[in-house]
Parts: sequence; C-alpha cells; structure tokens
Amino acid sequence: MSKDNSVVMVGLGYIGLPTAALMASRGLQVTGVDIQQSVVDTINKGKIHIVEPDLSGLVHHVVSQGTLVANTQPVSAGTYLIAVPTPFKGEHQPDIRYVESATRSVIPHLKPGDLFIIESTSPVGTTEKMQALIEGERPELKDELYIAYCPERVLPGNVIYELEHNDRVIGGVNATSTAKALEFYARFVKGELHATNAKTAEMCKLVENSYRDVNIAFANELSLICDEAGINPWELIALANKHPRVNILQPGTGVGGHCIAVDPWFIVSDFPQQANIIRQAREINNYKTLWVIEKIKNEALQFEQKHGRVPVVAALGLAFKPNIDDLRESPALEVARALKSEGMNLLVVEPHVPSHAEFELRELEDVRENADILVVLVAHNAFRQYNWPAQEDKRVLDFCGAIKPN
Repeated sequence: MSKDNSVVMVGLGYIGLPTAALMASRGLQVTGVDIQQSVVDTINKGKIHIVEPDLSGLVHHVVSQGTLVANTQPVSAGTYLIAVPTPFKGEHQPDIRYVESATRSVIPHLKPGDLFIIESTSPVGTTEKMQALIEGERPELKDELYIAYCPERVLPGNVIYELEHNDRVIGGVNATSTAKALEFYARFVKGELHATNAKTAEMCKLVENSYRDVNIAFANELSLICDEAGINPWELIALANKHPRVNILQPGTGVGGHCIAVDPWFIVSDFPQQANIIRQAREINNYKTLWVIEKIKNEALQFEQKHGRVPVVAALGLAFKPNIDDLRESPALEVARALKSEGMNLLVVEPHVPSHAEFELRELEDVRENADILVVLVAHNAFRQYNWPAQEDKRVLDFCGAIKPN
C-alpha cells in the first residue's frame, strides 16, 4: 500500500469510527487508534460499540476486506487525523489535553511530507499549538509537514451520509497545508470543500454550534414565558412560523450532546468581554433543565398532598436528542439523576439504550400503566407514535411537544 493511501485515525468514537470506516470504504488503508482495548477488539471483530444507522454494516465490510484495522497505538502512515474529545476543566474552560496526548502519540511516526489534521472541536489557536508541540519535539520537521484543521458537522443518526455529502471547512497553518488537506478530503467527501486558515476553521466550528445554541435559547426562553402566561408554546411557535421569515425552533428539556452544549463555552472562555449573547444563551439553556426539574418536583408535591402518597414518576427518555443512544451532556439524564437524588419513586424508559448503570430501564407500556406522573424528556418517535389513551388519573408533563394525550 502506498504511503499516500495510509491513514491513522486517533479516536474511534462517534466521529472517528464513522470517518475511519468511510475512508476505508474509499480505498484508503486506515488504522484506527483507541486507548480502550475493548473498543479495539470490538472493531477488529467487524462490530461497533456505538449506535449509528448504517455504520455496523460498513464497519463489518471494511474490516472484512482489510482496509480498516484497529489498534491501541499509532503506526506509520502518510496522513494522521485526530478525533478525540475536548472536555472541560474547571468552570467551563476547554481542556485540550486529549488532543495534545493524541498529537504526542503520533509524533514519533511523523516524516517529512506527512499530513497532520485535527478534527476535534478545539479552541481557536489549538492547531498552531500542536504545530509548535510537534516542531518542539521534532525540530527537523519544521516546514516539512502539512498541518490543518477540519471540523466535522454531522447529525447523529445520519452521520455516514453527512460525512460524505456535507460541505467541509478546511484550514491549514499555511496555504500549502490547506491545499494538501483539500486534496485529501476530496478522496472521500462529495460535499464542497471550502479553503481557509486554521484559526478561521476552528472558530467556524464553534460559531456554527453557538448560533444553534442561541436559537434554541430563544425557543426555551419563550417556553418559560408561555408557561407563565398560560399559553401552549408549541401552538404559538407553529403559528408564528407561518410568517415567511420566521423559523423558531422547538423548546425542550435543555441542550445536550458534545457540541452545542459545549462549544459556545470555548468562545466565552477566550473572549469573555465580547461573547455576551453566547454566554446568556448557554445560561438560559442550562437553566431550562433546572426549571424542568422544579416543575416535576412541584407536580409530585401536589400529587402527594392530594392523594396522601408519594407518586410514581416515569421519566421518558435519557438521550440528549430524539432517536439516538447518545447520552453525552444530556439534559434528560440530568433530570432523571436529579429526581433519583430526591428519592422519587422513579421509572425510566429509554428505547434506544439496552441498559444503564444508574437506572433499571423499563418498557413504555409498563410505566404508562404504573406511573402517576408521565414526564416526557426526549421527543423519541417511540413516544410520538404511541397511542396515548385518555386517563384522567394520570398527569402528563411534556417538555418537548412529543405527545398529545387524547
């Protein structure tokens, strides 16, 4: 296999594994790297450790044909991609230690002419910091590598299609690096490739998710106002959206996932004096989750006062958004944990997760029969499509407009 066809993908999570599999299906020889031996073993059996439509068959295919191999350590290749998490440290401060650790892991393998790309969501300037790290450890590689940043912009549940068809923003530390990275992504991406510099590409990823967060915050704040005014927020939004230039999003339990709930803080951290709307949107969306918890607690207290017993509360949904198994930064999970910590008699339904360490997962039909208060936290299709019979003895709190009891 020629050098130009060899790729190392460091990080085999929700982005790294689908990207590695897609590249492997397009004629590239990919070594996927993950620090968890169980993940490596699962992939090398042609199986997957995450839930994503179409991914299982694709991984099985590329592993069977030998174009994707998983390992716990990088190997020599022509292109290296970094797709590891960027968590917080302290109070909403971005932590790039995983990116740094992944970069250090490939430094011994780098050669003149290699392409190094960061896909991990990162604070502005991270790519240049990794360039300095590489050149500090391997000074002979200064001006001998192509280094770039290219963020993903995909929707969980449709990742394979969007990785291939969505436009990509690609920014190098210099013009030649940008050109080299564009050439690489053109091998497996059908969407348009937009050239820029590394800092702009890094900021572009953060801005995209911050924009979405601000728009969700408007909807969530509107739902708080509607609750106070005694107005159905979903009816109101549907009517307002009849305006040809109005497109209000749907309110929910909060905002989750490892993008929209996280990325805006990267901007706020670096630009605290300027990022006022972005900060306030994050605070509104975080507050919405706390508001949901208080609404449920108040409903449970009213039930207890009326009936003389503690109610059985059913929490419907744990994922951070509809129809996926991803629980990262999930406001629904935060609500369930808060209710459990309050000592509530809690039943939990999550149709997209087979089991959970903290909760015994129940069937929807079971909790509907046994719960006094039904709390819809995630608008899964399983909840939307369920035939909810009229039951005057049950209270339904729908925080995402998912069900309409008869």
